Amino acid sequence: MIMQTYNGRSREASCDLEFEESELLQALRAGEEPAYERFVRQYGGAMQAVARRFLRCEQDAADAVQEAFLSAFRSIRGFAGDSKIGTWLHRIVVNACLMKLRAGKSRPVVSIESLLPSFDETGHHANRISDWNVPSHRLEADELRATVRRCIDELPDPFRVVLLLRDIEELNTQETAERLRISEPAVKVRLHRARQALRTLLDPTLRADREHGRAAR
Repeated sequence: MIMQTYNGRSREASCDLEFEESELLQALRAGEEPAYERFVRQYGGAMQAVARRFLRCEQDAADAVQEAFLSAFRSIRGFAGDSKIGTWLHRIVVNACLMKLRAGKSRPVVSIESLLPSFDETGHHANRISDWNVPSHRLEADELRATVRRCIDELPDPFRVVLLLRDIEELNTQETAERLRISEPAVKVRLHRARQALRTLLDPTLRADREHGRAAR
């Protein structure tokens, strides 16, 4: 439910993009100033969107993007071009965001215990678990997407970041563990708890949506 689908590029558009990226790389490696301006203009928006997912503070997000661009400029000559520029920059800005989060990890971690499911003495859920079958057209709704983003943002950083890396950025468990410098079992535990907490946060919205749908029939 968290992941959203999007339309891919046509083969012709992909070839055009590869040609444009090749030209841009050559200009950057040659130190042409207009190429640097185009580089920032072309990729800055997407990088800012990524940074805002990870960093709650707008200034922190802007700083992470700036640091990512500086890192990219320093290493552009060593970029082999074996992936798209956007993919390469995406990795760089995610790393810049994680560095910022690590630098601020002295902040107190808020407990999510109240958001996790509770069980009775028989081992069954103490509270009713709602059905999460959501019509596909609802998954496309802007207001639902905004609610998902807001609920993810309410999670404490250790759980929010794991959820972002695994379910949004689609890193595997090993890659996530390496990025966060934690063990793979720790990634799995945090992800499981993050998903449970997110479900609790989203439940009132999805329940109201289902009841509205029934009333409209």
